[in-house]
Amino acid sequence: MSLIRALSKELQARSDESLRALFSARPDLISPGVPDFAALAARASGRVSVQRALERLNRPQMQVLETLHLCTNSDTGHSASAAMLKKLISGSSAAAIDRLLHSLQELALVHRADPPHGAAPAAAKQRHYLPVGSLKDVIGIYPAGLGRSYTELVRLQPAFAQRVVQLVGELHRGGASISPATTPMEAALSLQHWTATPESLQQILTTAPDRTAALLARFGNWAMGAVPQAQRRASVLHESSDVGPVDWLLARGLLVPLDAAHVELPHSVGVSLRGGFVIERFSLVPPLPHLGHTSAGLRRNAALGAIAETLRLVGEVLYAVREQPLATLRSGGVGVREMKRLADSLRIDVHAAGVLAEFCAMGGLLRLDVDSSAWVQPQQLEWLALPRQEQWLWLVNAWLASERAPSLVGQPVSAAVPGLAGHRGAAGTTINALSAEAQRPDAPVVRKRVLEILHELTLEAAAPDGQAPVLNAAAVLERAEWTQPRMARRFSSLIRGILTEAEMLGLIGSGALSQLGAAIAAEQPDEALGILGEHLPAALQHVLLQADLTAVAPGYLDPELSERLLTMAAAEGQGPATIYRFSVASVRRALDAGQDAAAILDFLRRHSATAVPQPLQYLIEDTAARHSRLRVGAAASFIQCEDETALLELLNAPAAAALGLVRIAPTVVVSHAAFREAAQILRGLGLAPVLEEAAPAVVRLRRSTPGAGSGRPVYTAPRTAPPEADIDAQLAVLRGDGSRAPGSGAHSPAAAPGSEEATQLGLETLLKAIRLRQRVVMNVVDSMGNASRETVVPVAVNGGRVRVFDPVKEIERVLSIHRIIDVEATEELFQ
Repeated sequence: MSLIRALSKELQARSDESLRALFSARPDLISPGVPDFAALAARASGRVSVQRALERLNRPQMQVLETLHLCTNSDTGHSASAAMLKKLISGSSAAAIDRLLHSLQELALVHRADPPHGAAPAAAKQRHYLPVGSLKDVIGIYPAGLGRSYTELVRLQPAFAQRVVQLVGELHRGGASISPATTPMEAALSLQHWTATPESLQQILTTAPDRTAALLARFGNWAMGAVPQAQRRASVLHESSDVGPVDWLLARGLLVPLDAAHVELPHSVGVSLRGGFVIERFSLVPPLPHLGHTSAGLRRNAALGAIAETLRLVGEVLYAVREQPLATLRSGGVGVREMKRLADSLRIDVHAAGVLAEFCAMGGLLRLDVDSSAWVQPQQLEWLALPRQEQWLWLVNAWLASERAPSLVGQPVSAAVPGLAGHRGAAGTTINALSAEAQRPDAPVVRKRVLEILHELTLEAAAPDGQAPVLNAAAVLERAEWTQPRMARRFSSLIRGILTEAEMLGLIGSGALSQLGAAIAAEQPDEALGILGEHLPAALQHVLLQADLTAVAPGYLDPELSERLLTMAAAEGQGPATIYRFSVASVRRALDAGQDAAAILDFLRRHSATAVPQPLQYLIEDTAARHSRLRVGAAASFIQCEDETALLELLNAPAAAALGLVRIAPTVVVSHAAFREAAQILRGLGLAPVLEEAAPAVVRLRRSTPGAGSGRPVYTAPRTAPPEADIDAQLAVLRGDGSRAPGSGAHSPAAAPGSEEATQLGLETLLKAIRLRQRVVMNVVDSMGNASRETVVPVAVNGGRVRVFDPVKEIERVLSIHRIIDVEATEELFQ
């Protein structure tokens, strides 16, 4: 029976509660909905759906599933039971494996099957299982880190097949206890038998050179390795005592060359190195890391300090961007030069400035102005008027929901972006702030999982009162690799950056998960808001003015006060206790902005805990006295006339109002109109102006398009289960009038051509025929819509096409899968 039809029959026999659990664990099965159980089974067997399901499995489940895959054969129906798997998994028990198999069955990744042919009566009473058909494609060619068998390597590696008979003959003549062979397949079986047990392999390695055991140990987790000139070095049987371990293993077939630079450790050799087990280390409980401890008070102070510093820096970023927007590059993102300018204004390094800019953009505090291609602050930004704790929650919600990874800024593109390693254009290129390369769609899921792991490890550590466990990236990654081993690569590339960002937001303090982080991990933002409102110091409304022309902020200043100080003084140093230094240039900047000496001194008296020092007062008054002696304005054209009376009449003429004339001298007026336009209007008034050859420079001002204020971000945790209403609707369809009662004996109807079920059934038949070299009968439609039945031998399926061999015409053809109506396997094998 087809594996898809067997799974369909099993799903139909399940209870509604079991189906609800399945849909909650694998929501893609009902998105969109399916019409019947056959379509549900086809979707559950699909490659993409199985891949998503495997990403949610923990290490024991993956180990059992990979072992089941290795010791079963879906083509011949050879199934396996928990007792059989126990022999291949070191440290396991039949009861534990049976529970794990049941959990995999509930996820529709395995299904019940008949016992293998010839099984003993006692074994026939046990529950036997087969995995879904697409599992082999999803797991890959190295399940459990073990290589392929010698027979498969002979079939897929022509170079190895050409020399394997000679290799076995040389080993036999050299005294090895291996049977000679006359064909490549016989030679592969001889090598397989020669290395089948740990004892036989240990005997083979007794004559191996030094460091051979250490070399083989490097293949403990993965079967493939890099060896320069592998095929050339494997061509000679080395007998000298000074030969290296690589050449010795290659010459005896214990390593098989794949190409000029890579080798593979065959399956039987790998299993024997593991003591005859597929899985060497098996545990139902996750490993407990060795963690240090810090005091709860130190953790709280570090978290609160990080929050205050982040809020201060975000406020300064917004002020700096208001003064001068961040220009973007043609390729996207903000260049290093612009980020260096921002970093200098914030007195921090370039990487930290890039991360802060990403934080602001994630929260909508900065937006990209399409007219100027620069990052600007939206008008009427709500964040600026919020209390400090709500400003913090705004940033945290934006961080949790964002699909960007701020800590990737500054990293090499080839290392940070999956799939670009070794890319020709990625060498030497780093990720710019606010560029597309920092986009990671999986970031929200990884952040949520990292916070959950931090919470789990904190609870498991059971630290004494007043203490908190210190968590590092290694401990979090170790737990992540145990809970979701298929996601380990994603975690490893993001986890350190996520921990750094969480520390900036106060979710981690002094290396330990803070109370705020625990509340956010438990999806209780209101509790976190209450904790922060109780412990976070209020913003200060005063500074300490000193006689050395400086103002010292004794703590976190109110953002409005800080921004006003920045208009008249230059900030120095880092941290909340910022020093603001007054100078002639800084005071002149405030005067240019429209303030006067009286207003500046009044502001300082109101916000200073000390009297205004006399040197500072003199500086402000002297600078203001010298200010405005020269004035600079904008004009598009000027009009000069020696007759002052005529010029005065022109100024008072209503028809000349369109020129916007302003008198700057007894004989000179300026206009905002261009000089040719001004001349045309003057001619219309009956005057005869003369155009100067050189016109003054025209200043064009671009009016920025007002942007709507950014809405407050609200974080919603990534949904891992579909809504109950969708599950109820799907169950109603499956249990409708068209469903058959389990065990009714009715045969499943033929799948409708073009349906998801028909496509999966056709692919399953094709892949099985490829593995068994079996002929199939295809019903194929040509471009004119004419159907024809053809008997062919499928060779490969890839990219929506199937390559087949026509034994009648003795040619190979490529057919599009969408033109195949149905596929029927025959019993005839192709020789």
